[in-house]
Amino acid sequence: MGLYVHVPFCRVRCGYCDFNTYVPGEQALAGAGAGGESPGTDPGSYVEVLLRELELSARVLGGSARPVASIFVGGGTPTLLSARDLGRIVAAARTTYGLTPDAEVTVEANPDTVDARVLADLAAAGYTRVSLGMQSAVPHVLARLDRTHDPAAVGPAVSAARAAGLATSVDLIYGTPGESLADWRRSVEAALAMTPDHVSAYALVVEEGTPLARRAARGEMAAPDDDDAADKYELADELLAAAGFAWYEVSNWAATPAGVCRHNLGYWRGGPWWGLGPGAHSHIGGVRWWNVRHPRAYAERLLAGASPGQGREILTRDQRYDEEVLLRSRLAEGLPVDTLRPEGRRAVAGLRDDGLIAKAPLRGGLLSEGTVATRALGVGGPGANARRIVLTTRGRLLADTVVHRLLDST
Repeated sequence: MGLYVHVPFCRVRCGYCDFNTYVPGEQALAGAGAGGESPGTDPGSYVEVLLRELELSARVLGGSARPVASIFVGGGTPTLLSARDLGRIVAAARTTYGLTPDAEVTVEANPDTVDARVLADLAAAGYTRVSLGMQSAVPHVLARLDRTHDPAAVGPAVSAARAAGLATSVDLIYGTPGESLADWRRSVEAALAMTPDHVSAYALVVEEGTPLARRAARGEMAAPDDDDAADKYELADELLAAAGFAWYEVSNWAATPAGVCRHNLGYWRGGPWWGLGPGAHSHIGGVRWWNVRHPRAYAERLLAGASPGQGREILTRDQRYDEEVLLRSRLAEGLPVDTLRPEGRRAVAGLRDDGLIAKAPLRGGLLSEGTVATRALGVGGPGANARRIVLTTRGRLLADTVVHRLLDST
């Protein structure tokens, strides 16, 4: 089982972000009366409320609970919490469920919220991995994204994390309006110069309701361009491969098997996880549920002894099938052809002819493109010798099209 822990606080809300985040002290979090804040609506009191849900999860799961193989503390900016409080989360998970001997414990961080002392304290508290929000190495691109950190701070943060014994990942965003191909090359090369264990690269999406979307609607900036994004993805993949990184999911690359994010692999493989925190989603045994979004409502429910859950659904067989095709087809380990329904199997030949999935199975049954990544990273999983659908580079650029054609029953 995995645990996802959502920390909904940020110093500044980035203009492109539509995550469930809040700036501590802002009016949207008020509610305790004059001069005060409601419990759980500030970083200092949040963990006390969060651990209430952890206790609730153990009561709900009862005898079906299992040791936790991965914890991912995301946000927001989790490192606005103290290292001590972040350590309390890991300690409580260990006490409540137990951790597997090789449990992966990740925390996301903005580069300007950590230093050598904080990172050493996190490692001592049981964290094994830190994911740093770099986004870009170019100041004008960061400014367009409303990112406030100094790009020069990322390298020292990676070095300090490595010195503390933590695995490192850096997150990049490409396709920001005004970002040239040369800007993007500079960002990828800067990330590689830090020699992280893992790199994520995501295309910028202008989400409805965000400041970035309002700027685009007013004509103050151009919307991201699909062709530009494709060029930048191909450049990133080329540079990462030349540096010895292999893709294992469409937007994720790792330098070694140890660099793969096992928590996220759990999502993509349809594994169980409990999501703690306001707005967090959970998925266990074919049931999905989600919490109320606002930190104050979340805290009030838990402090009253009630569930923070807002809704739930039992996934139908069709929904579970669709999700398996959607998620597993994005992995370098591939989607077994034998798991497809007849309409999906009929689509395979056309997808191969169109160059979207690899054509020829190799020795061991793995398809040609993606074989190196799958074998090198050791993420083949059970049944890795089965015939599998593995995306080509062009297929990765058109992954949504591949999924649509595999699921199309017409």
